[in-house]
Amino acid sequence: MAMRIMASKAEGDRKEPINEQAVVNAYTAMRSELNQIYSKITELEMEVSEHSLVINAIQPLDPSRRCYRMIGGVLVERTIKEVLPAVQRNKEGIEEVIARLNEALEKKKKEIAEFETKYKIKIRKPENEVQDDGGKKEGSSQGVLVGPASSNE
Repeated sequence: MAMRIMASKAEGDRKEPINEQAVVNAYTAMRSELNQIYSKITELEMEVSEHSLVINAIQPLDPSRRCYRMIGGVLVERTIKEVLPAVQRNKEGIEEVIARLNEALEKKKKEIAEFETKYKIKIRKPENEVQDDGGKKEGSSQGVLVGPASSNE
């Protein structure tokens, strides 16, 4: 029973790699996590940009003007007065998530740096390495479409 408790405590801490391959695997997993965080931040920054474009497009318009918003794959008719605050709240929420992801990113970078120092890991980068992947992402599941201004409403 005492051995089982010791094993449980050890599992709570990050396990020490036992051989060179285990160190490489752990390091690769950490780098993969870092890349996933970078990707998610980039994706969310694109969404913030899209939200900003929508806000800037509909803000100067008549608040009673009809517009259409995509919510979970369903196009819903609303007014600008109803949609604008929701889009602004969504943008703020995404910005908060980006801030938390940036904190997690810094934490992961620090963890990787400590791991590199501990195991004396040196990264050799190719001289012709290309950093930019184009940053192309598909649209999100929400959108706003403003209908034509009509004088009979």
